[in-house]
Amino acid sequence: MARFDFSGWRNAMRRDRSVGGRKIKSKKDYQLLEQARVIAYEDDARQMTALAVADCHADILCLQEVEDQETLENFERNYLLPMTGLTYPQKIWIEGNDGRGIDVAVMARDETANGEPIEILAIKSHAERTFGDLGVHNSRLEEMGFEAGERLFRRDCLEVDLKIDGKRTTLFVSHFKSMGTGRDGLSGREYTMPVRMAEAQGVRKIIEDKFAAHRTAKMRWLICGDLNDYTERLVVDGNKRAGYKFKLLREGHSGVDPLLADGFSHDLLKRRQEDDRWTLYFAAGRSRDTRDPESRPVRHLVQLDYILASPALALANDRAVPHIVRQGQPHRTVFPQGQDVDRYPRTGWDRPKASDHCPVAVTLKIV
Repeated sequence: MARFDFSGWRNAMRRDRSVGGRKIKSKKDYQLLEQARVIAYEDDARQMTALAVADCHADILCLQEVEDQETLENFERNYLLPMTGLTYPQKIWIEGNDGRGIDVAVMARDETANGEPIEILAIKSHAERTFGDLGVHNSRLEEMGFEAGERLFRRDCLEVDLKIDGKRTTLFVSHFKSMGTGRDGLSGREYTMPVRMAEAQGVRKIIEDKFAAHRTAKMRWLICGDLNDYTERLVVDGNKRAGYKFKLLREGHSGVDPLLADGFSHDLLKRRQEDDRWTLYFAAGRSRDTRDPESRPVRHLVQLDYILASPALALANDRAVPHIVRQGQPHRTVFPQGQDVDRYPRTGWDRPKASDHCPVAVTLKIV
């Protein structure tokens, strides 16, 4: 991101904790202080992000929460290149639907690490597609206030046709609706799940329309991104002194289900051990029932980030196991035994950090 958020001047709830206890006399003083804070913090964070990108060893990057093309180029020029020597000459960014400017993007080298040429053939945004024209509107969405004519994707489904060593492959880069806060007696995850399920159904419809439903499984394509939901979670209990315990719980349903149903796509992270698929650590104080004196902190490790492969691509790479880069996680993250890693220099308790999400990388043969 490149912009500054000065809304904390009017809304104390949006004011960063580091300036929350200071006496600030004017809006101008607040803006100067906020700019200094953000620049100091983001320098460390962007260094860590560059290191995380380098540790992916990726020829192609699918990114979320990118403000614009200039921000992407500045990150490469000022951090990625001088720190790691990496460049990604082919960059794709198209403005999506999120008013905060958190868009999806793609960066690619001109050739793979093995010297195979990478060519971007076509780019297509689906930001303007609606619930209605993709056939995913329903009564529950209507109850939530979404009309059939509204845009479906909270950000976008960015479709990128590539030719890698002369072979066509298509990426569908997404960033689904966040879980948010609870409402109407439901948790944030449950309340917002119908939107994510509609987005997943929309992505599936786009893919089936592109390849013709009967040929979809035979084609080379990948769905990549932060899909903001999980099919299972590793619940964390205990503390540092007594030790931590981890319990795997499988969810009855998930916002990504439409993309996995009937073998439509294969979640490549499922090839990792059950307790080693997580890409985000969530901690939220106490359970919702504050009347319960035995209520405990809500903490779990979950997979929110995905590389979903077409059946043909998954079969051709049946031994490919994704790598998860966790060195950019803050020190507050609780790691299962044997999984802890050395953090990047200057990583903080909860910040600075590369991201709250861990990058996921996989090496595939395009055959």
